[in-house]
Amino acid sequence: MPSDEPIRRRRRRPRWSDLTEVIDPRAFAPPTTERRLARAHTLGDLRAIARRRVPRAVFDYVDGGAESEVSMARARAAYRDVHFHPAVLRDVSEVALDRVLLGKNSALPVVLAPTGYTRMMHHEGEPAVARAAARAGIPYTLSTMGTTSVEELAAAEPTGRKWFQLYLWRDRAAGESLVERALAAGYDTLVLTVDTPVSGARLRDVHNGLTIPPMIGPRTLADMAIHPRWWANLLTTDPLKFASFGSWKGTAAELADSLFDPSTGIDDLHWLRAAWPHSLVVKGIQTVEDARKVVDAGADAVVVSNHGGRQLDRAATPLRVLPEVRAAVGEHAEVFVDGGVRSGADIAAAIALGASGVLVGRAYLYGLMAGGERGVDRALSILRTELTRTLRLLGVADIAELPGRHVTLNESTGR
Repeated sequence: MPSDEPIRRRRRRPRWSDLTEVIDPRAFAPPTTERRLARAHTLGDLRAIARRRVPRAVFDYVDGGAESEVSMARARAAYRDVHFHPAVLRDVSEVALDRVLLGKNSALPVVLAPTGYTRMMHHEGEPAVARAAARAGIPYTLSTMGTTSVEELAAAEPTGRKWFQLYLWRDRAAGESLVERALAAGYDTLVLTVDTPVSGARLRDVHNGLTIPPMIGPRTLADMAIHPRWWANLLTTDPLKFASFGSWKGTAAELADSLFDPSTGIDDLHWLRAAWPHSLVVKGIQTVEDARKVVDAGADAVVVSNHGGRQLDRAATPLRVLPEVRAAVGEHAEVFVDGGVRSGADIAAAIALGASGVLVGRAYLYGLMAGGERGVDRALSILRTELTRTLRLLGVADIAELPGRHVTLNESTGR
């Protein structure tokens, strides 16, 4: 009969060889950028690292949105409201992620979005991001508000696909010059941003007292003690300035209001279409009517976007507007979407709901702040891994097969 007595293990002295089998020496190694990034398995992990690596005002400039940040919250909520409908018993041993975007193949259906003042996030700035994009086989978009000129970026990364983003300025001659320079430097796509007649109210920046460039005061001196590496890189590399128009001292909102032309209209798009012989994208579309209007005026693609929630708070949620815009423009133009993308599963959801591709901004900036160029590599690697896994779990071997039955977007449960 079985005994009710508990089994007792005989104790012995541990041997050193026993310890070496269960101790991971890497856990005790000094921290390095590579080890720090290797511990990041999601973009949320990169965001957490970034928050520790840069001053609060810099992190909030990237992480924040307009006013109460309702638009940002709704963008994320929309992706949480996605329901996936997987198919089973499909061969997904090999998965194709590449897609043709505006006439050229892209290894992922992803474009790195334009972001202003990128060297504030990390001293390597736009060239680091462009090199990472080139290695990943995807386009990178240089911003008019960038800290690297169109010529400098083309020289720093001559092989990758480069887009240029344009704001229409009050000084139209200066804007025309930028278009001509981008054309001469070999950029193949021009992205016109149309949702910024004035700057949105980014209250985190106001509360943090962020200026461009960052100014040193009592609060700054305390911050330097916490983030010495960031400040050392800032003070020992070329002065921060906007490459397109030189120096500025003031807030980002004051700069936008002094430069951007609130009288911009459809005639300006007609002019730009005549001046630019390659692909033309209009970014900032939030209604079906505007999508039709800009496509009729010659746009090759639209980006359904509310500027990442950084302009008009409580604006339409891009993912929810996307299917309507896709249906409205049909095959006359490609349709991209941005705002709230934080994973490869989000990318899959956007493609299934009709997007040709997605633009990501904060996603790669978290990587840049966390670890420079290698951090951007890590962000793109995470997105690629997550997208591959999502397609396999959906039973989809080619991302071109994704649109349609695999995804539904439910009514919002967010605020």
